[in-house]
Amino acid sequence: MYLVFDIGGTFVKHAWMTADGEMLADGKFETPYDSPQDLVNKMADLFFQNSNQVKGIAVSCPGTIDVDTGVVYYGGSLRYLHNYNLAKALQEKCQVPVSIENDGKSAALAEWWLGSVKGYRNAVVVILGTGLGGGLIINDKLHRGKDLQAGEFSLLMDCVNQENNKASVAGTSGSAINMINQIAEQKQFDKNDGETAFRYINDGDKEATTIFNHYCKRIAFWILNIQYIIDPDIIAIGGGISVQPIVLKGINQAIEALKQANPFHQAKPHVVTCAFQNAANLYGALYHHLNQHN
Repeated sequence: MYLVFDIGGTFVKHAWMTADGEMLADGKFETPYDSPQDLVNKMADLFFQNSNQVKGIAVSCPGTIDVDTGVVYYGGSLRYLHNYNLAKALQEKCQVPVSIENDGKSAALAEWWLGSVKGYRNAVVVILGTGLGGGLIINDKLHRGKDLQAGEFSLLMDCVNQENNKASVAGTSGSAINMINQIAEQKQFDKNDGETAFRYINDGDKEATTIFNHYCKRIAFWILNIQYIIDPDIIAIGGGISVQPIVLKGINQAIEALKQANPFHQAKPHVVTCAFQNAANLYGALYHHLNQHN
């Protein structure tokens, strides 16, 4: 079997998986913020629990990833990962093949392999999380770009201050975490409690619904832009909040509202939910590992 990790800003999810995508067991631990060595040690501790059964380690990680060397650049909120060869460090520790892939691209690979965009030649996967990540499948192939930046939707600019040239970006306005935090502040509960936030949304609470609808409009704005730039066959929405049916419904309603208010819009994005939802990164990291090492 394979040990697969998905490194996030809050938790590192892990799973023991077979080569055909069967998940045998899974879990998570809090993401360490002190040093890359702490992260590697925690990952290695899990490996050594079943080291005699693990054929390889696959990692999904934020940042710009050189999949050939294993080096991470600009590791999202984990600043210590910048210029760090995470794959090499983990391989030296565990002595099995290690692969590493960007989290958004992992999600795209998962959905293209076994998920909701399987069978489509051109597809986009958008991950709603701390920022706005994703991956592009163009002509039946994951598109990385010359600087490995393809799919980094968080860095798209939506407004620029004319006086100082500072820009607001999609990673802020499209952040699911920011949306949940705003509702938590209004309703006075723990900002990390997404389930409570969606309980207010699903119950139709006025303040929560207003914040949520504004968020859906921002995501709809970016989806329409993506549709015009790439014109994919399908766009799949993933990330933790995608497990809530109201998210897809709210985004599709916002797309239609924008099109009605702006009749020149002729785009018809086909938007669905990722089949693997918040587990997509694990499946995609495994698929990348199988292709790279087998």
